Amino acid sequence: MFQFLLIIQVLVCVCIIGLVMIQQGKGADMGAAFGSGAAGTVFGAGGGGSFLSRATGILAAVFFVNCLLIASPMVRDVEDSTDSIADVIEQQEAEQAPAAEVVETVVEEAEVAAPESDLPDTPDVPPADAGKGDLPE
Repeated sequence: MFQFLLIIQVLVCVCIIGLVMIQQGKGADMGAAFGSGAAGTVFGAGGGGSFLSRATGILAAVFFVNCLLIASPMVRDVEDSTDSIADVIEQQEAEQAPAAEVVETVVEEAEVAAPESDLPDTPDVPPADAGKGDLPE
């Protein structure tokens, strides 16, 4: 049902965009008022404004009703709508806890495999600015 409503939503959106794009602006009606040949148009001398406006309004109403239906939990596959956000976060943490234990185990195994005593000693390197005060200017 959700996929069907989503397809209807996309089609209605495309139709609304098309209808809005083919409508004339308010300034375009002035030319028709002074007899610029609007009587021979498809929608008559009144123009297509009322038809296109009515169709756009109907599609807008369908769009809003469809938005409400898509947002409805009855349409979507909601497992349990009584869970609060805190419950959902706790469930996610419980699912991630085994992964954290695996990471800790890997780190412990790495420490056992390479103890600190086996690491080579690094020579003491003086800082880059050491001894600069001894040089004459």
